[in-house]
Amino acid sequence: MAPIGLNIGAMTNIHHTVLGRLLLAWALVSLLLGGSAWYVATERIDDAVVALAQAESARFQAAELEAAEMSAQQLDFLRQRALGFVRDHFVVIELYDRERRKVVEAVNPAHQDIEAGLKGSTHAFPMDGKHHYEKYTILNNTVVQVLVPILDRERNIAGYFEGVFLVSPEEEARLRRDLNLILGLVLAAALITTVVLYPVILSLNRNVLRFSREVLRGNLEMASVLGAAIAQRDSDTSIHNYRVALYACRLGEVTGVEGDAMRALIIGAFLHDVGKIGISDNILLKPGKLDAEEFRIMQTHVSLGVHIIAPSPWLQAAREVVQFHHEKYDGSGYLQGLKGEEIPLNARIFAVVDVFDALTSRRPYKEPMTCEAALAILHKDAGTHFDPRLVAAFAPVAAPLHAELSRLDEGAIQALLEERISRYFFAAFLARE
Repeated sequence: MAPIGLNIGAMTNIHHTVLGRLLLAWALVSLLLGGSAWYVATERIDDAVVALAQAESARFQAAELEAAEMSAQQLDFLRQRALGFVRDHFVVIELYDRERRKVVEAVNPAHQDIEAGLKGSTHAFPMDGKHHYEKYTILNNTVVQVLVPILDRERNIAGYFEGVFLVSPEEEARLRRDLNLILGLVLAAALITTVVLYPVILSLNRNVLRFSREVLRGNLEMASVLGAAIAQRDSDTSIHNYRVALYACRLGEVTGVEGDAMRALIIGAFLHDVGKIGISDNILLKPGKLDAEEFRIMQTHVSLGVHIIAPSPWLQAAREVVQFHHEKYDGSGYLQGLKGEEIPLNARIFAVVDVFDALTSRRPYKEPMTCEAALAILHKDAGTHFDPRLVAAFAPVAAPLHAELSRLDEGAIQALLEERISRYFFAAFLARE
């Protein structure tokens, strides 16, 4: 079999596949890094607010929150201090004693609407001695509610400082600018990495594809050469294998065979009689009719063929055709006597085209039949030897293909088959890559 070329469309598909996967990876990495950048940037302002609340809460002494011992003057002093804080930083400040009773509340007069919006929000008091915070959007404003435990000298909780901090529009705008900058840098870095990796990955992918194509081509050539050797031993020519593979492809196309099944059909056409390598010349080349014992021995070429291809996982694709192409639709075939759709579809297809080519071919012991005469025999044996549906599907396409093949020499028929192989093996193989 001559080397089989790759079409430009298949190669272009490699570029599209590699580029598409790299762009998908870029999008996923950008999403991951961008989300991380957003999280880090938004956490920065939360940390700043919490730090501010902790600093402010530290100004209150644990002893000052013993409400039961406070005088009106002490409470007023705390209230004034709290009002000073809300003017500086906070919208609302509340102080609680160790019993979680509110001691002082101070609300910034300019933001009483935000305080009203917080009325429905409840919070739990932290029992772990650590600060806790929640973020809310109220009236299109971002606010952070912070609850900080106030500890006494023995590090016991003496009370709680609660503050609600309004994130200013200026701070939000600055945060947004910083975030956009970070996201832009992340996306640019990921994109540059993708652009740099594209030719590298494409080069590596080409090497893998080249090696894979060579392996695939070697396997196909092995199957073709092995099948041709058997065909030449049987009929002094390998063109039968080429023609029957083309007939099988055409019938497979019109009956919906595609993908792996079509590739298996082609390999099966090459190797259908591989078991004949184990049949003696006295029987295989006998010019007359075989007697019963000779025919029994000839039938063993099916099991011999299955045995020959068994060690090769790649050649196992041909098994259905090798093992079952002598089964008949009515169950009278061999070796297993399967009937109807018990016979695999590829084997039923091959049975039709194998007999058709044998009838229309010249052999040392017979002249070729016309296409019309061969089709008449197929129709007569439809339902007994052949699947009637496949005979009906083959009849319209058989004549034009037979006419075309009759005009071509062996080299041209081989070239036509190589085009089919390129379509069903290499183009499909590259599409998967």
